[in-house]
Amino acid sequence: MKFQSLLRSVAVFIGLSTQTGLAQELNCQVTVNFNQAQSTQITDRQVFPQLQSFITDFINTRRWTTDAFNPEERINCKLIIDILKVPAQNVYQGRAQVIVTRPVYGSNYETVTLRYIDNSFDFPYRPNDAMFFNENTNSSELTSLLAFHALIMLGVDYNTFSKQGGKPFFQRAYNVMTLANQRADAGGAWTAKGDIRNRYWLIENLQSQQFIPYHDALYTYHRQALDTFTTNPSGARQQILGVLSTLQQVSQQRLNSVVINTFFDAKGEELFNIMNEGPRDERQKAFTLLSTLDPAKTEVYRKLLR
Repeated sequence: MKFQSLLRSVAVFIGLSTQTGLAQELNCQVTVNFNQAQSTQITDRQVFPQLQSFITDFINTRRWTTDAFNPEERINCKLIIDILKVPAQNVYQGRAQVIVTRPVYGSNYETVTLRYIDNSFDFPYRPNDAMFFNENTNSSELTSLLAFHALIMLGVDYNTFSKQGGKPFFQRAYNVMTLANQRADAGGAWTAKGDIRNRYWLIENLQSQQFIPYHDALYTYHRQALDTFTTNPSGARQQILGVLSTLQQVSQQRLNSVVINTFFDAKGEELFNIMNEGPRDERQKAFTLLSTLDPAKTEVYRKLLR
């Protein structure tokens, strides 16, 4: 399907509306899957819907900013948690997929701004235990996990609407990580050890001065390219080629960085659809850049050379 056909004529209003009802910032659809769980320790299957309800309420009813959001302006996102193992009663090991979307101006198309997999989403949970969260003190493992990802979601979304707009949220997520590391039961994904795509490296990348061009590229891609695509597709493709060149420079400084990988996890198919409508010289440039930056999808991108 051509990208331009996805950008239909119904306008999506971006900005403050005149309605008076205000809402929290995140509109997160939470799913907790436990069918893959390997354990004899699960004595009450009702714990999972209770857990899902707790996570949904924690993310969606908390005010994360001082900004005014109307209900239709809330950030659409998904948190899909797969419980893989229950090694002990009330202890859960799993992975979580975080997906954030954003409307594209002048259309009813929503673009994925973040697609990240947390492979160490591990935590203790007892339905009747009180779990608190305070950004300035040590909190429980589960609430730290949820707050960390909520702040990342906000930071990425804000980055797409203003240059480096997500910086305050990434700093707060970094603080959550620092406090989480002070707990005796803190998981290894809060540290530099192990998986190079874990939470530590995600926030390290997002905080690093080396990745300032990446943050600027997110803004350019969304506000100056996607949001203008319906009125100026040729100009939008030129902006995107510039974004890809910027990301190539960033990638050369930090090979296999998690933020570059997650960008293409979110944008690979979309980039193909956009550039596939361009003239041959643009498609050739796009293929060269995309196959270098996202080699796992080289055969998909090769279709640009038709």
